[in-house]
Amino acid sequence: MSDESPERGAATVEADAEDDAVGDSETNGALGAEAGAAGEDATAVASRVAEHDEDLADEVSELESELAAVRADLDAREERIEELESALKRSKADFKNYKKRAKKREEEIKARATEDFVGRVVSVRDNLVRALDQEAGTDIRPGIESTLEEFDRILEDEDVSPIDPEAGEDVDPTRHEVLMRVDDAQPEGTVVDVYQPGYEMAGSVIREAQVTVSTGAGGEVDEDASVGDGS
Repeated sequence: MSDESPERGAATVEADAEDDAVGDSETNGALGAEAGAAGEDATAVASRVAEHDEDLADEVSELESELAAVRADLDAREERIEELESALKRSKADFKNYKKRAKKREEEIKARATEDFVGRVVSVRDNLVRALDQEAGTDIRPGIESTLEEFDRILEDEDVSPIDPEAGEDVDPTRHEVLMRVDDAQPEGTVVDVYQPGYEMAGSVIREAQVTVSTGAGGEVDEDASVGDGS
């Protein structure tokens, strides 16, 4: 049997109950404190998240603005490119038409110039025909000389001049065609005789003068000299 009295047992139970109540209160207080701290941390985290979201929203808004500006600039550039391409096409078409008009104009000028030249040359032919129509035994030299003078005037009007170098003149390979080299008293590399005169028009050679060139040795023609030698 137990030595404890009923009163003592009841007191012990009450004391244990009080201890348990104190323990539960302390535990609940600790849990409440932890819960409060957790609530504060959650609020701080939520605040930081909200701030971060706002920053992200600002960045996104800024990027969208930049993107809109870039798209607007790109649209403007594409429109400008289309304008330039259209202008280039028009310029090409205009230039093509200009070339056609210029070519037609050139042909017209050339045709008129040719007609004018032929109109003056036929008069020379008429004079030659009249000279040949003279009676046999008639001296036609004066008429031929007069006709040649007229023809020379026509060539001069067209800026055409003969290439007729003098003996002893240096050979010019751009204006003279060397037929052969001959032994002659003229200095080496100079003209001896003109076989056929040449012509130039406005400074451009139409036909080279055909000449013989001296070897500087003196004597007869060098039969072995090559035709067309420009040395």
